[in-house]
Amino acid sequence: MQALTSFILAAFVAYVGAWYFGAVEGNFALLLFLATVVTGAYWLAERFYFLPQRQKAAAELEAQTNKRNEGLTKLGISKVDDNLTEAKARLLAQPWWLDWTAGLFPVIIAVFVLRSFLFEPFKIPSGSMIPTLHVGDLILVNKFDYGLRLPVLNTKITEGTPPQRGDVMVFRYPPKPSLDYIKRVVGVPGDEVAYLNKRLTINGQVLPTTPLPDFFDEDSMRYFKQYQEDMGTVKHRLLNDDSRPAFVPGPDEFQYKSNCKYSVEGVVCKVPAGHYFMMGDNRDNSLDSRYWGFVPDQNIVGKAFFVWMNFGNLKRIGSFH
Repeated sequence: MQALTSFILAAFVAYVGAWYFGAVEGNFALLLFLATVVTGAYWLAERFYFLPQRQKAAAELEAQTNKRNEGLTKLGISKVDDNLTEAKARLLAQPWWLDWTAGLFPVIIAVFVLRSFLFEPFKIPSGSMIPTLHVGDLILVNKFDYGLRLPVLNTKITEGTPPQRGDVMVFRYPPKPSLDYIKRVVGVPGDEVAYLNKRLTINGQVLPTTPLPDFFDEDSMRYFKQYQEDMGTVKHRLLNDDSRPAFVPGPDEFQYKSNCKYSVEGVVCKVPAGHYFMMGDNRDNSLDSRYWGFVPDQNIVGKAFFVWMNFGNLKRIGSFH
């Protein structure tokens, strides 16, 4: 078992190392699932086989020691230094290969359940959601509002509440599902979404916007026009860059692209059933549904709702819309 365990642990370390150095495309959900299965198997083996075997050996040692001591007592030797307690402790102790497998199972299963069905942490890597979310924000994503999904397979097992316009949602990037993206839901199934001359229209209704003081972006050292957009019950801020044109340059080929009409003013799309139209709040600096199309329901990860840490700015901690 020591050799087998060494091989399994080495395989995990090699996979993580190859992922870190970019040799393979990592899948943390799969890695965590496999770690849960492997450590769970060792935990069961420890509980129902290895531990009873050690306990049996310790009991046999104690019986042999007691029998020996009884024989010595009959010979008139009453004081015997047999180190029974230490010997039993050595026999009952878990070997290293069980410490690193069965011993880790309670922690790994707790992380697996928490991450798969309740909340998952993410880090914001880009500025596409500025001013709502900033680069370096560490956020929590609700994994059950939209319905529970099986880990790895992402198959929905409960219905939950469908995503609503205005939700900030994490999803698997349709052109490359191994990547997680975060954008705002602006169109739900059946909606006609138009983004023309930098104004958002849903089902023929122009969304009201209110000018706000210009936003200073510390990374680019520039000011951008900032607005509050009313998306039903959700009021959120957005940015516009006057130096960027309204049209969408070079959209990709994607499923249901025929539902979209591109022009120099922007784009108009009819959202197909089971899909969502996503946009970043940093409207002129966001690679979103205007470029790569609609997000299918099976790509949904969860609803983002809270910044739990930003090491560069602790004032960022809190909920957002």
